[in-house]
Amino acid sequence: MPEHSVSTADLGFQRAFEACEIEADAFDHRAHVRLAYIYLCEEMNEGSENLSAYDQMKHALLTYLNHLGIGPAKYHETITRAWLQAVRHFMSTDPVCDSADAFIQAHPKLLDTRIMLSHYSEDALFSDTARAQFVEPDIEPIPRH
Repeated sequence: MPEHSVSTADLGFQRAFEACEIEADAFDHRAHVRLAYIYLCEEMNEGSENLSAYDQMKHALLTYLNHLGIGPAKYHETITRAWLQAVRHFMSTDPVCDSADAFIQAHPKLLDTRIMLSHYSEDALFSDTARAQFVEPDIEPIPRH
């Protein structure tokens, strides 16, 4: 069975991000979705010997925030996990892609930064609790696969 995969450009992006070589203004929402796709591909294709996509994403984001001098206060646990769930959902329901760009092009709704508000109320999503720990959606569950 074919599996989702990443391109050479994706691997270069991942390496650059993990080395904190990506400028802050270049790490936008699309870049977050791209990184989630890359980590999920690694998790799905390489098995459980490696860190989970969530663990990789969280570590990379916290390292990046520290590099920028922002620190962990900007990290948002619920948003990180919810977006990983959303990307995983689309990966599991549609034909495989051979790059993050192809995946994002096939699923442009993932570029809508407000899509989580169809699952969470603003009060729930932007609460201090949701920033510190994962909070389940209070409007509609995110499909899990």
